Amino acid sequence: MVKSAFDEPLVLDGESLDLRAVEEVAQGRPLSLAPQTGAPLQRSRQVVEEVVESGETAYGINTGFGRLANVKISAERLRDLQRNLILSHSSGVGDYVSDQVVRAMIALRVNALAKGFSGCRPELLQALINMVNAGICPRVPSHGSVGASGDLAPLSHVALGLLGEGEVYYHGKIMAASEALQEAGLEPFHLAAKEGLALINGTQFMNAVGSLALARAGRLLKIADIAGAMTVEAMLGTVANLHPMVARVRPHLGQAQVARNVLKMTRGSRLVLSHKNCEKVQDPYSLRCLPQVHGAARDGWRFAVQTLEREMNSVTDNPLVIPLEFLREEDKAEHPHGMILSAGNFHGAPLAMALDTAAIALCPIGTISERRCDKLVCGTDHLTAFLASAPGVESGYMIVQYAAASLVNENKVYAHPASVDTVPTSGGQEDHNSHGPTAAHKLTKIVDNLENILACELICAAQALEERRPLSFGPGTEAAFQAIRQVVAPLIADRPPYRDIAATRDLIASGALLQAVEDSVGCLE
Repeated sequence: MVKSAFDEPLVLDGESLDLRAVEEVAQGRPLSLAPQTGAPLQRSRQVVEEVVESGETAYGINTGFGRLANVKISAERLRDLQRNLILSHSSGVGDYVSDQVVRAMIALRVNALAKGFSGCRPELLQALINMVNAGICPRVPSHGSVGASGDLAPLSHVALGLLGEGEVYYHGKIMAASEALQEAGLEPFHLAAKEGLALINGTQFMNAVGSLALARAGRLLKIADIAGAMTVEAMLGTVANLHPMVARVRPHLGQAQVARNVLKMTRGSRLVLSHKNCEKVQDPYSLRCLPQVHGAARDGWRFAVQTLEREMNSVTDNPLVIPLEFLREEDKAEHPHGMILSAGNFHGAPLAMALDTAAIALCPIGTISERRCDKLVCGTDHLTAFLASAPGVESGYMIVQYAAASLVNENKVYAHPASVDTVPTSGGQEDHNSHGPTAAHKLTKIVDNLENILACELICAAQALEERRPLSFGPGTEAAFQAIRQVVAPLIADRPPYRDIAATRDLIASGALLQAVEDSVGCLE
């Protein structure tokens, strides 16, 4: 087993995966299979074996696939059927996804199979776990799935490595899967009836990519509150709009959370108190409506997380293998071995729509951040133009706002829903597809861009706060300011800002900025 920073393996029981656990697996946490999964796995496997022995026709067990479902396969070719399925469906294209995504995919697939409605032997699940724990990650191309009939191509590339075919990453090198398995002391796996289809007929690729993006996005929502709090102080904004009564009369959960976060970070600020009785009546929307916009984004994000977590602990196979004990009395006579039930749980529509929702929800976080960035550099409220020491001869952070604006524009393009489209496949048999993988990829791009947009606001807000000294800031904004100053020096003359943006983005991505603030004021909501 590869070395891990985690003390205990993640136990997969088919019931209790969540976003945090998936991210931990992606980061290297080893896996194990819960002992209680053995009996359900054996029961569903027995159904498959009895169907094979009886000669009863059952899709995916002794028939072809997709439009070839009407082709009956002889008993002596059933193993060939499953192996050929993996070989033929490994048709991904494009750049390869990270090892983190592959590890998450495998954990998600094992968890779904562990529920015991897929007809797999326990040995198959253990083989997947052994491969992950040995540090072997099959190379999985990023594109090629339409998100119905499962993520067929990406999951086939995972299965390919398990069979000792294709290429994998192992010990930092690309090598043949057969060679990596041999070095790790593992054997290529030999599929039995139904097992190839069970490996690939699911939504685990879009779920893995989407879950890792959502985990990052959850932290960025807190970073957005930090950036907004810094800008509110730097722009001499009021905090009256954060009064609890505002959310009480419009009780959206996210709005109340954001207001509490910003109040917590700015409470006791000498800078806020310094202009308490000024003549300004209202702040611009990008400051005044911060709780409403950030809060709505949180609510959209929360919906997506709940949907993906529900899917993590669901069975996404076709056909489903239903042991006799789960059947209604009227079904038992017709299905004495248990039921092989063809349905559509592989369809990625729930995930595609949820991920599209998250993408739409996150876009306004970028747009409002860019608007605050613009306010910081436009030279109002006694701040120097573009936060430059000598405006005119120097341009200061003028083009930082341009960078944010360009990414905001990109995100508006990426926010177009993938789930509203469909492209039929398999000769028209599979005539409606979810395109959930596209939704997951787009969400990842939006999260990447949002990280940089918030970095732009943060460096401008820090520079504006520099001009407000010697007044002190709120405890949270002070902590954020100091953390940024550890990696970005005050702007005293023009310099290439790309280094400042990159350093602040890394501060966000590492978790150090959020940690500094939460060490000061406690956990943000």
